[in-house]
Amino acid sequence: MSPTFRALANPNYRRYVAGSAVSNTGTWMQRVAQDWLVLSLPGGSGTALGITTGLQFLPVLLLSPYAGVIADRFPKRRLLQLTQLTMALASLLLAAIALTGHAQIWHVYVIAFVFGIGAAFDGPARQSFVSEMVGPEDITNAVGLNSATFNAARLVGPALAGLMIGALGGGAQATGWVILLNAVSYLAVIWQLQRMDVRLLSTPAPVARTRGALRAGVRYVRNQPRMVLVLILVFFAGTFGMNFQITSALMATDVFGKGAGEYGILGSALAVGSLTGALLAARRVKIRLRLLVLATVGFGVASIVAALLPSYLSFALFAPVIGFCTLTLLNSANATIQLEAAPEMRGRAVALYMTIVMGGTPIGSPIIGWIGETFGARWTFVVGGVMTLFGALLAVLVFTRMNRRPGHPGEIRRPESVPVGEPECEPVPVAAAEPAERPSATVLTPVRGAGNLGHRVWDNQAVARARKRMAAR
Repeated sequence: MSPTFRALANPNYRRYVAGSAVSNTGTWMQRVAQDWLVLSLPGGSGTALGITTGLQFLPVLLLSPYAGVIADRFPKRRLLQLTQLTMALASLLLAAIALTGHAQIWHVYVIAFVFGIGAAFDGPARQSFVSEMVGPEDITNAVGLNSATFNAARLVGPALAGLMIGALGGGAQATGWVILLNAVSYLAVIWQLQRMDVRLLSTPAPVARTRGALRAGVRYVRNQPRMVLVLILVFFAGTFGMNFQITSALMATDVFGKGAGEYGILGSALAVGSLTGALLAARRVKIRLRLLVLATVGFGVASIVAALLPSYLSFALFAPVIGFCTLTLLNSANATIQLEAAPEMRGRAVALYMTIVMGGTPIGSPIIGWIGETFGARWTFVVGGVMTLFGALLAVLVFTRMNRRPGHPGEIRRPESVPVGEPECEPVPVAAAEPAERPSATVLTPVRGAGNLGHRVWDNQAVARARKRMAAR
C-alpha cells in the first residue's frame, strides 16, 4: 500500500473514514445552505451571518475544555455516536422550519447554538479517537487522511449545495432540502462506529473522576513549549483569518456581485488547495516546527494578496493557495498536539486545541462581519492576514522565551560535573549488556542499554575470530 494511505490498512479506520466522507459532505453542504438561508431571510446581512457563525462556535469556546475531560473519562466510540445524533437532530429541526417557510433569523441563531453544543463534545472525542484506531507510527498519516477526507468533501459539498439551491429556486425553502440531506448523512457515521471491531481498538483506561482534572490538563499543556507555540498560531489564524464562510460570502456577493452557485464554487476552490495539502501531509512522518511557522506566515500573506485581486476569476484561481496554507497549518498543528500529549492527557490536550482553533470564532466572526459591512469585504482578508502574521511573530517569541527558561521540560542541561568535550556517560560494554554465549544475539541485536545509540552485537563466530586474531598479535 502507498505510504500516503498506510493507515487504511486498519479495518476500523477504514470504516471510520467511510462514514466521515459521507457526513463531511453533508456538513459542507449545510454550511453553504445555512449561510444562504441567513442572507435570504428578512434582516439578513454580514453582521447577522457573523452572529450565526459566532453562536455556532460559542459552545466550542465554553464547553470544549470540559468535553476533553469527558473524552478522557468515557468510551469515545459511544460518545461520538451520541454527539452525531445530537447534531443530526439539530439539522433536522433547521431543515423542517426552512421547508415549511417559517424560518426566522432568531430560529437560525438558536439552532446554530444547539448544533454547536453537539460539535463541542464531538471534536475532542473525534480527534483523540484516531490514536485508538491506529498506532503511534500512523497517527500523522491518519490525521492527514482525515483532513484529505474532510477537504474532499469540502471540494464536493459547497459546489453541490450551490447547484441544488440554485436549481430549487434559491430561496429559504431550497436551503431546507440541502440541510435535510446533512441530517441524514450523520447516520453513516453512527452506523460505521457501531460496526467497528472493539478488539482492535487501543482504548486507554478511563481516567477516574477527580477534582481539578481540567486544571491539571491546562497546567500540563502550558508547560509544553511546542504545544504553546501551536496554540498561539492557531488562535490568531483561526480567530481572524479562517472565517471563510463570512469572507468568501461577502466577496462573492458584495464585491463581485455573484450568486449562490459562484459562492459554492469558491468553497470548492479553497478545498482544491486543502486537499492537496492534506495528501502531502499524509506522507510526512515527522512534523517540524518550522513547517508550522512557515504555513502560518504563508496563510497571512496569501490572505492579504487575495484582498487585492481585481476579479472573481482571479480570486477563485488564487483560493487554492489559501486552502493549501490553511490545511498545512491545521493538520500539522493537530498532529503535533496528539503526538506530544501523554495518552491520559490526550483528550484534554486536544480539547484545549479545539477550544483555541474553533472557540476563537465567536470572538472573531462578529468582528470580521462588522468590518466587512463597515469598510468592505476586502478589508476582512487584510485584517485577517495582518493578525495572522502578528500571531506568528508572537508565537516564535513566546516559544523562544520558554526554551530559555531554566528547568522547563524541554531543556537539556549538561551536568556541571562533566567537563565540556568529555563523554557524559561511560559506554556500555558489549559483554555486560549482551552475554556472548546468548544464542539469539545477531548482527542487528541492540544492546539493552540507556540511550538511542547503543552498540550492536556481532555474530558469535565473528566475535570469536576477532578475538583469536587479537591474541595472535
